[in-house]
Amino acid sequence: MTVMDHGAHHTTTAHDHDAHQAHAGHAGHAGHEGHAGHRTGGVTWGAAAKATLHCLTGCAIGEILGMVIGTALMWGNVQTMILAITLAFVFGYSFTLFAVRRAGLDWKSAIKVALAADTVSIAVMELVDNSIIALTPGAMDAHLSDGLFWGALLGGFAVAFLVTTPVNKWMIGRGKGHAVVHAYH
Repeated sequence: MTVMDHGAHHTTTAHDHDAHQAHAGHAGHAGHEGHAGHRTGGVTWGAAAKATLHCLTGCAIGEILGMVIGTALMWGNVQTMILAITLAFVFGYSFTLFAVRRAGLDWKSAIKVALAADTVSIAVMELVDNSIIALTPGAMDAHLSDGLFWGALLGGFAVAFLVTTPVNKWMIGRGKGHAVVHAYH
């Protein structure tokens, strides 16, 4: 991601701004835009959009899989939506979890980072997306072969992306959310 978690780099409660500035010297490195502007909230919209897209990818995979499974098993709307939301969180967290594990974190630390990085983003995304689906007339009863199903789902993802991006920008600018992942890239 694009902003570092200060807590991940320091073992004391005092923050060493000089060390941060030295680390921020690579801010021009690909994928690090917005890094140097952390303390002033100068996170770029591009960085926030990247974080949101990362989250959206996991959510979309989980949610679509949940809808397909629920529909295939002929479950009701509530059970299918619960499965889809659950899988959205599982896949959303897993993208971060496996990335930070590859960077060398142990399982316990990796889980903490994934939870800190993605919980708010996934929750906002799922709330918006599933509200759009639930409020679209006929979408909850549409089948996988219906354009209405896919239109509501993809429209929900698009609106969720637009709503969640400013949330992620705000959180990253304060060293929260996807900012905690940066130390491991």
